[in-house]
Amino acid sequence: MGLNAYSFNKPLTDGKMTLDDVIDYCAEQGIDGVDLTGYYFPGYPNVAPDDFLYRLKRRAFVNGVSITGTGVRNDFALPDASSRRGHIALVKDWIDVAAKLGADMVRVFSGRELPKGYTFDQVLSWMVPAFQECAAYGAKHGVLVGLQHHDDFLKTAAETIRVVEAVGSEWFTVILDVGSLRQDDPYAEIEKLLPYASNWQIKEHVWYGTEKKPIDLRRLRGIIERVGYRGFAPVEALGPGDARTVVTAFLKQVRTALG
Repeated sequence: MGLNAYSFNKPLTDGKMTLDDVIDYCAEQGIDGVDLTGYYFPGYPNVAPDDFLYRLKRRAFVNGVSITGTGVRNDFALPDASSRRGHIALVKDWIDVAAKLGADMVRVFSGRELPKGYTFDQVLSWMVPAFQECAAYGAKHGVLVGLQHHDDFLKTAAETIRVVEAVGSEWFTVILDVGSLRQDDPYAEIEKLLPYASNWQIKEHVWYGTEKKPIDLRRLRGIIERVGYRGFAPVEALGPGDARTVVTAFLKQVRTALG
């Protein structure tokens, strides 16, 4: 079982929780791994000081919690080449952070949207080389670059797979976000993406276009058993109310269905 720190976005943003608290929560709940999203580190998007990173790494280790990854908010759909260079540097900086934390992955995005006046293929012509450069850097540091499709520039399994196959690196993979497949049957889309995935965002809901429905976790388990997957299964609970209560309740549902 895993947890994405974004589940505690509001208390982390409001200063009512820290990353230490997230690690402690994982230890209390018997969660095996945690994705410590970069937004909650001091100074983000700049990297945090080494002493902060190593103290966090130690806290996770002594509590039996693996830091499975971190994540940044990059945008490779920007038409301006110099802006894209800045976002490539951002990903590389956080690959360095992941390596220092002993984490296996940096979670990235494609881009916020298809820029006006450009085609999908035009954007891919500059996005794919950016990902290739990041994946090559990740390979040198033993850190995977995981692409989280987010119903932004990438909206479908086919579009996401196209990017992964174009990048063509074993160090570039998919973060399967169940809540961001909104164009077709989400379960069919999940099944298409799973062979390319090395991590998840298991959320409380899936979408049929604009219609939100509670996720069918037993159906999800059936897909996993049929296709195969052996890695972490992180939850990202985003429902209203007290975050600890929401996350704990959803975690129990996931454990019951997938355990």
